[in-house]
Amino acid sequence: MTSIIWLDETGCQDVSHVGGKVANLSRLAADYRVPTGFCLTTDAFKQWHEDGRSIQMPPALWRQLSAAYAEMARRSGTEQPSVAVRSSAIDEDGRFASFAGQYETYLNLVGEEEVAAAVLRCWHSTGAERVTGYRERYGLALDNIEMAVLVQHLVPADSSAVIFSANPVTRDRGQVVINASWGLGESIVGGTVTPDTYVVNKQDLSVTESRVADKERMTVIVAGGTKEVPVPRFMRLQPTLSVEQLQAMARLAIALEEQVGWPVDLESAYSDNELYLLQCRSVTTLIDTEEGDKEHG
Repeated sequence: MTSIIWLDETGCQDVSHVGGKVANLSRLAADYRVPTGFCLTTDAFKQWHEDGRSIQMPPALWRQLSAAYAEMARRSGTEQPSVAVRSSAIDEDGRFASFAGQYETYLNLVGEEEVAAAVLRCWHSTGAERVTGYRERYGLALDNIEMAVLVQHLVPADSSAVIFSANPVTRDRGQVVINASWGLGESIVGGTVTPDTYVVNKQDLSVTESRVADKERMTVIVAGGTKEVPVPRFMRLQPTLSVEQLQAMARLAIALEEQVGWPVDLESAYSDNELYLLQCRSVTTLIDTEEGDKEHG
């Protein structure tokens, strides 16, 4: 059984072992700047499950995780790399149920013990009430749930964005919509900040709309995790992204949409003026509506 596999390995594209979220990233890692990472596969989850779903990781699995974290340190050139730990259920990030926000994410974990503890919390979250409610709503199985967990080098983001390759409100396929704010993207995803909103025309990459918000809060890296803090006053009304950065994000979204074959919603970040791709999902609401139009058209 393969318990741990790296994002840049072809086996990491098998949804049945790593889940949709990780498989998507693995497919894109060769062509885009995706932070290095490894995945504890469904085999690892099964080992833990068969071990009695304990509060500790099976010893053999712990040794593999420890070795993978040491390799992460080598790849990142950091003795104790900071990582993000994200769950990836096997039927997550499909075309019609994205599971966004349902499972667990832990940021800025340092050391193999912290990483192992976060992995265990992800595995335990398969029984969370909000998850079972979500699965019931989408008609997904409530038993035999399998979960993979992604451990990925954490990008210390200067600014982050959620990007839609089609306008999720107007359904305009000729527009890219970018919501951006300072720091890590959790403030945007969690809805605790009103982000800047930009609209980019796909045809010529012109910025047709630019609504700069009063960004009061941002998520930053602190010792032992992350923290939401006030944005310095002089930055609150500053645009988060330059025109060049917006165009780079739009090009990324357009390329991903062409590669995947339908509208996408992606998370990205700028760190030291380098653009990183963090997640890529289908825009499920657009696909739902378009499939319905075809059925009734």
